[in-house]
Amino acid sequence: MRGLKILPAAPALLCLRQLTKIAQRPPGGGALRNVRLLAMLALLFAWPLAAPAQEPTSALSPSEAIDKIIAQEQAEAALLRQYAPLVETYIQYMRSDKQGATVPDGDKYFIGRADLSKGIGLEPMEQQTSLKHKLLGNWGSFFGTEFVPRGFLQMIFLDENGFNRQNYTIEYARREFLGEVRCLVFDVNPARKGDKWRFVGRIWVEDQDYHIVRFDGAYGGGSLVNDYFSFDSWRTNAGKNLWLPAFIYCQQGSVRDKKTLTIGYRPFRAQTRLWGYNVGRSLQEQELSKVLVEAATGTVQDQTETANDYSPLQAERAWERQAEDNIIERLERQGLLAPRGEVDKVLETVVNNLEVTNNLDIQPEVRCRVLMTSTLEALTLSHTIIVSRGLVDVLPDEASLGAILAHELGHVVLGHRVDSQYAFIDRVRYDDRDTFKHFDFARTPEEEEAAKQKGMELFRNSPYKDKSASAQLFLQALSSRVKEIPNLISPHLGDRVPTNWNVATAQPAAAQSAVTQPPAPAEQAAANTTNGPNAPNTASVANQKPETSAASPKPAIAIVALPLGGRIKVDPWSDQLHLMKAKPSGLVAENENTPFKITPFMFYLTRSADTVAKPTGPENAKLDPDGKPQPPPQDPNPHQR
Repeated sequence: MRGLKILPAAPALLCLRQLTKIAQRPPGGGALRNVRLLAMLALLFAWPLAAPAQEPTSALSPSEAIDKIIAQEQAEAALLRQYAPLVETYIQYMRSDKQGATVPDGDKYFIGRADLSKGIGLEPMEQQTSLKHKLLGNWGSFFGTEFVPRGFLQMIFLDENGFNRQNYTIEYARREFLGEVRCLVFDVNPARKGDKWRFVGRIWVEDQDYHIVRFDGAYGGGSLVNDYFSFDSWRTNAGKNLWLPAFIYCQQGSVRDKKTLTIGYRPFRAQTRLWGYNVGRSLQEQELSKVLVEAATGTVQDQTETANDYSPLQAERAWERQAEDNIIERLERQGLLAPRGEVDKVLETVVNNLEVTNNLDIQPEVRCRVLMTSTLEALTLSHTIIVSRGLVDVLPDEASLGAILAHELGHVVLGHRVDSQYAFIDRVRYDDRDTFKHFDFARTPEEEEAAKQKGMELFRNSPYKDKSASAQLFLQALSSRVKEIPNLISPHLGDRVPTNWNVATAQPAAAQSAVTQPPAPAEQAAANTTNGPNAPNTASVANQKPETSAASPKPAIAIVALPLGGRIKVDPWSDQLHLMKAKPSGLVAENENTPFKITPFMFYLTRSADTVAKPTGPENAKLDPDGKPQPPPQDPNPHQR
């Protein structure tokens, strides 16, 4: 009999410490005059820096350094031509609430696959053939005249074809660490005033091979009347000389800016994520099946040689499992489902705790996987529970996750299965653009109601029942924001996260009062310390505040949900998901406490091992003896999946 599992405190998702927020080092210094540039750069490249160990760099003259930066950026543009990553853009309009906090006020969503072979191409994956998909926005009308999806994708390039000395002036600003990567920071401006659409901003250059790892600014300068928006574009290291665009944060206008309000501009924030660069070439494909080779006879025997034959019931279960496996494999090959990893194990630990405390022995065993998208959804494929990355990101604690998984486990216990026709391999052959039309795992209202009741029963017997107040507040917060974030809560593959069930009824009467009353100050303080600075305001959900005397300390703000991106970081090359680790962020102001919100993102950059990208990826971009960039050989079928 399996026992309860305790999640490890540091890396685990559910023993929460704090919402991550990486503090940048103080900038210090600014752009230097040309007169001082030569002297400062000479010192810069000659002096060692006291910080994490870095490979020694040879001294370069300022002119040589700039030439190498330009050469590497040109090689980067050529290198990206062979990739077709997935691209997801999510936009939130913003307004100010009664507490002065900036909160979502409408949203837009797009997901597609980039085609960089001939420029900035983007193919949508949404096909609006039903009401469910129309909720996500239409390819033609969704962005309309307000936004152009290709415009956000363009932000992976500083200047797609024109980054050179003739078009730009580059001036050294300072040194700075982005995580473990030591960077040189430069200010970049168009060389001619007439070049209105050139990049204006700042670049961060890692100081070993002089790749641009971050650039911040706008095309043509930031302006509310400009067709281009201010953005912050990040690249992450996937191997030697391989820095891949991974995340873009964009913001235009402000609820506190008088000019924004005067001209009636609708301020917004946007995030664009890229992943799936190595999709279809994962390491799992290198081993089709595990066999034993007998040296004496030279014959090959499968490991299951001594297994019993299948009974009819076992055959039925195996057929259903094959349908699950076919769907999972197809979604993973597309880059929509993350490979198995540490986050799956965390989810399965919670499912195990639910099973053990309810005396369940489910066969085949229940598995958990993570959908790569930011939308909030959870679904069940027979014995496989799928939870989106976006949903894991915003859950405040383990009890809230337990409530979500209890509902999905209810589907498993009640025998709600996926269509077994997907066991035929031809049923999972389709065009990528038709993915969300081809797969629709939504349950009937009767199945959803039955799973809700069963989920409440499972939760009532679980180790999370005494902490269900936070789960109830999360569901209330999600329900109350249907109009503000309709696209974020619209699912791709299944049903919306159920918010119409009362977790309070799944606990003893003594504990139910914790749901309808604000948490005690000590509990609130603990939640604050655990979950970080960007959590929402409980008052907007519970509509009440505790009464405190003048001598009583003001209670801390309860956490009902986290902003987007608060839990998981994505490896854009391998699609592996990792739990974020961050230092405590201290006290949280009330106007910082907003759920489901897009926030700026700061990567803690690291250098991967040189061999990470070599076995299956493209050859590294190189500089020939003359210092000219040499792009790697092109894959004859770069987009074949």
